[in-house]
Amino acid sequence: MADQVEALRRIEGVEVELFAFPPGLRSYPRAARELRRRYRGERFDVVHAHFGLTAWPALVVRGAPHVVTFHGTDLAHPRSGRLSRAALRFVDLTATVSASLARERIAGAGVHRRVAVLPCGVDLARFRPLPRAEARVRLGLDPDAPCLLFPADPARAEKRFDRARELAGDVQLLTLGDVHPDEVPLWVNAANTVLVPSEREGFGLAVLEALACDVPVLATPVGVALLALAGIEGAHCAPFDAAAWRAALAPHLAAADPRVAGRARAELFSADRMAERVVVAWRALAAESGEASRTRGYTRRRGAVRAGNAASPDR
Repeated sequence: MADQVEALRRIEGVEVELFAFPPGLRSYPRAARELRRRYRGERFDVVHAHFGLTAWPALVVRGAPHVVTFHGTDLAHPRSGRLSRAALRFVDLTATVSASLARERIAGAGVHRRVAVLPCGVDLARFRPLPRAEARVRLGLDPDAPCLLFPADPARAEKRFDRARELAGDVQLLTLGDVHPDEVPLWVNAANTVLVPSEREGFGLAVLEALACDVPVLATPVGVALLALAGIEGAHCAPFDAAAWRAALAPHLAAADPRVAGRARAELFSADRMAERVVVAWRALAAESGEASRTRGYTRRRGAVRAGNAASPDR
């Protein structure tokens, strides 16, 4: 979400106030109290919450239409999913990070309920091709030994680390469980291939991050993967089958510096392009509600407050 906030701030005429808070159930009532205290008497054009449960504390900011973007886990979880969906009656615009997430998890999406598709997108300035040997040396890896990347925390069951481990065999398998976000591009570029064998994805940002680095990626057809990988030679998008995936992986393990022509596809999902979609949705919503003329006591063309749980969105 941080990448999208920065992209939004680069758009002329858009002003964004960010409110973030740590994860954990106890954080939500504290966040509501702090939001009320900090923004009492303020006026925004739009209030936009990220992650389903965050919609509840965001509602204390009055006088503006409310948007909530669902990322996937927030709707799939058996308990928080129900609480997240319960907030829908109080928000003015529901958004998801992919059309498939809306179809699968929000009743009446596109038929009885308007749902905007507003993914965060990939930061092309951070995710770019880097020399593979250089990335490995900076990470303390053997520059000549092949390795694979599982771009998630292995503890997240829906990401299916078991599948990646089965596929890797004796090849070194890297993970992003404790990796700082600023270092993720190095780990992507260090890998011969990025493995995304997820059971489900709200969006699937890891696929786009690999493509932005021109690194081969193998993924299940969930989230944005099928669309993003279509026609990319060297990429593989299919239900997980160990034999078929090993066959797709083999040439990338054999090559000294395997690459795919993926960056142009990733550019279609850049953080800047996705931020423009958000602004279009904001402006339309503000115009509908009659809130576009409200200000916070000084002249500006557009304003929004974004509330978000500080936990990383689904990668």
